[in-house]
Amino acid sequence: MIYHNSGHESSQTSEVHFDQASFTINIRDMLSAVSEDTEKSNGIESETPPNVRSPVIIDSQMTENNPPSRPDFLLSLSTKVDIAKELVTKYSIEAQALPDCELKAIVKKLEEVIRSMADDLGNVPLSSFETQRYADIAMESLSSETNHAMREGSNSVSASDRENNYALPNGEMPPMVNFLRGVYDGTQRNDLESSNIFPQLAETLQPAYQGFFCPLTKKIMDDPVTIESGVTYEREAIVEWFKEPQDGAEDLRCPTTNMSMKSMAFSSNVALKNTIKEWKERNEATRIRIASSALSLATSEAMVLDAIKELKVLGQNRKYNKEHMHSVGITKMLTQFLRHESATVRCEALELLSLLVEDEQGKVIIARTRALTRTIKMMSSYNSFERHAAVSFLLELSKSELFLENIGRTPGGILILITMKYNKDADSFAAEKAEETLKNLEKLPRNIRCMAENGFLEPLLDYLIDGTEEVQTEMVSYLGEIILEDDMKTYVAERASNSLIKMVSNGNTVIRKEAFKALVQISSHPPNSKILLDAGIVPIMIEEIFSRRIHNEPLDSKEEAAAILANILASDLDLDKVQVSKHGHTITSHYSIFNIVHLLKCSMPDDLNANLIKILLSLTNLSKHLDTVVAVIKETELIQTLVDFLKSPLKELATAAAKLLTALSSHMGHTIAAVLCRTEGQPEGLIKGYDADRITAKLAASVNLVAKLPHQITQLNLALLHQGTVPVILNRIQEIQRGMSSRHAGAYLEGLVGILVRLTASLFDQEILQMAQSRNLTSVFAELLVRAGGNSEVQRLACVGLENLSSQSAKLSRPPLDARKSTKMSFFAKSSSGTQREGKMVVTRCPAHRGVCSSSTSFCLLESRAAERLLSCLESESCRVVEAALAAISTLLEEGVEIEGSVMALSELGGVRSVLGVLKGRREEEVLQKALWVVERFVERGGDKFAKEVYSDRVLPTVLVSAFHRGDGSTKKMAENILRHLHRILNFSSNSFAM
Repeated sequence: MIYHNSGHESSQTSEVHFDQASFTINIRDMLSAVSEDTEKSNGIESETPPNVRSPVIIDSQMTENNPPSRPDFLLSLSTKVDIAKELVTKYSIEAQALPDCELKAIVKKLEEVIRSMADDLGNVPLSSFETQRYADIAMESLSSETNHAMREGSNSVSASDRENNYALPNGEMPPMVNFLRGVYDGTQRNDLESSNIFPQLAETLQPAYQGFFCPLTKKIMDDPVTIESGVTYEREAIVEWFKEPQDGAEDLRCPTTNMSMKSMAFSSNVALKNTIKEWKERNEATRIRIASSALSLATSEAMVLDAIKELKVLGQNRKYNKEHMHSVGITKMLTQFLRHESATVRCEALELLSLLVEDEQGKVIIARTRALTRTIKMMSSYNSFERHAAVSFLLELSKSELFLENIGRTPGGILILITMKYNKDADSFAAEKAEETLKNLEKLPRNIRCMAENGFLEPLLDYLIDGTEEVQTEMVSYLGEIILEDDMKTYVAERASNSLIKMVSNGNTVIRKEAFKALVQISSHPPNSKILLDAGIVPIMIEEIFSRRIHNEPLDSKEEAAAILANILASDLDLDKVQVSKHGHTITSHYSIFNIVHLLKCSMPDDLNANLIKILLSLTNLSKHLDTVVAVIKETELIQTLVDFLKSPLKELATAAAKLLTALSSHMGHTIAAVLCRTEGQPEGLIKGYDADRITAKLAASVNLVAKLPHQITQLNLALLHQGTVPVILNRIQEIQRGMSSRHAGAYLEGLVGILVRLTASLFDQEILQMAQSRNLTSVFAELLVRAGGNSEVQRLACVGLENLSSQSAKLSRPPLDARKSTKMSFFAKSSSGTQREGKMVVTRCPAHRGVCSSSTSFCLLESRAAERLLSCLESESCRVVEAALAAISTLLEEGVEIEGSVMALSELGGVRSVLGVLKGRREEEVLQKALWVVERFVERGGDKFAKEVYSDRVLPTVLVSAFHRGDGSTKKMAENILRHLHRILNFSSNSFAM
């Protein structure tokens, strides 16, 4: 049988298709190296184009014992391929009509052809190949696959199943797969060796002709030129050779033929250049196909790394190769390796992707994958190479508008870039790339906002200051919405204050509104007040509040202007010299205060009223302007309005009103109390209004208002009593002591205790006295001394309450004969002579009050054991607590009580040592005066025993002498009396003169 096949026909017959078995073997591609060697060995012209084959004749019978020659082997194999093709064609066309016996016969013949082909492949001598190792693997792979196909052909499986068994995702067939498996058999290779696998394999499949190589450089030529001798060289190589002096040669000679030449002229070999170009394109396409197969298979890390390195080289060679990689799916396939367990593979994959996404087509492909999310995660890697590869890839993506929004929306993307930018010392490379990426992302306004939210404000402020009006409007709206930290507020104030104030003064309605929001937030940080003041904001805000009117513009600007002004006034700046009008008025002048109060009297929105009250409250904190505020408020009768604000549903307004009334209470307390008492729902509404399980600023401010009003206002105290506020107060004190936590809990507890204290100032009223007795307020205050939660003001108030109660003890103590039942025997009875026996009844007389006392009925500090706790308070760090405790203890030593008994009782409790400790440890004048007064009572009424105890203290005389020298009149007199009792100063009484 004789076949005459052209190159085109040969390429068609090089594939055997088993339609029913779905079996395909690409013979021509896998054996091109063998065929080239065969052609060369038989004298075939080397310049023949690679795709052209010479006609061949073959005898179908071959000797089994002798290995075939290379030409015979190829012709035999080609014949068997054609036979297999005919059998498959016949099987495919006539399968439905032929009986089973004939079908079996065709299948049997096909199996024999395949077996024979496998035998031929196994008998090919390795000497036929230039690259022995790869030829061995190739032939072994072909032989095993052919035998495998023969076995598979006889199995009863469906065509689709067989296709799945043999075909790879990229369409590559099993021979290439097995070849790659054979190359990457798990043996260890170094990088230098493994890096040559794919180029050598491509060279085997698409060999270069000898005529492609320059005789001088031994490399494939890029720009071949032919000289006079007819030999072709690389242009640069022959030009360089002509320049060099020829050793011993008198004339110019060809470096290859040594033929004498008359001229150095040469001409470009366009045909060869185009042929080489076409060969390179085919060679590189083959290399891409092999690398794609390796990536699809990915049986080892080495295989993947070699494939990626090969593709990286090819991508750098020419733009067309990158387009080819896109079209065959390599770009998309690479994204899967970003999740590979090897960091090296991930880094190499990112570097190749960075190359492939340089064109827009690559970016479009990546945009359809999840590569972006994975890349952002890799930017947080501790591996610097992986981190660098990730940020470099992200930088390339950020150059396309496709990714601007996606990068900004990916959680953590911009935050990680900003972190990298600010960590320049730790990683300068990553910082540089991150900064470039952020610069690209600025093209999208949403990204600018995201940067600002993550602490990178420069882009937003740059566009805010220098952008167009439209851009400025967008940027200032972002600035007003973003929650800034304090240091960021200061940075914005330093850079953008002038621009924002200009927008407020001259901008349109939209930009003014957003600029006001930004200024409100900036001014809320006290250190920024000076910056805003220097920028001239106060006069503009005053004008906005008092006189500015813009048609159809809401009053929001007035509210925000008042908020900004209130924030600035809350700082410690001196605003007396800041003029707010053409007539020289300042913010603290009568003109400004009157206008603010006038606005409060009008029907203004609650938000505006709240900010106006805050302005007045800030002015009341300045003692030199308090009188002006009080005068204006009295003149305008604003108190009723402020009391009405206490019921406002806007908690901020109600809180501000309560705080302002509290500040005014020292000057207008009786007026405020009178208005409260004649207002429906007051004053009990300030106490009973309560959010379940929640203590608010409004609630704390309300109870403190009631507590701070003058205590002696009986009308208010009776109103509190009659409206049932006392049980509410006691219950809430217990709730706080049980652990109710809130940042306002301390202030709220102070207010509650303060209200109880104010009630003790009206004990002359019988109703209030009975309430104090029935509620046992002495025990309540005594308990607060030790359970104040570290709140020194609560301790001070408890001491004041005990002082008020104890001042009534002498009047409330009952004579012993009036006692109807015995009281508990206490330690006081052991040291006193006041015990009386009446039958079986034992009545104990209080050593201080000469009668029968108790904690509830007479408020006795000794009987309630409150005296012990008051003495413990003398060790407090707060001088106000110590002063209040001494004042409470002093009620046991005043005229009207039995001082000697009190001294004895306090002595037994360690009172002498405690009070002497105050004298030695304190230097505050008020505390020293009260301590000296108590010590004076000890030495005057306690007898020689206490005088000796005081005298034995070595430090005390020095303190007394110092008080005698430096104290005021009262302190000096008390120190002198004590020193005289200690015999440190002579007693110049009339009796001493008589002696």
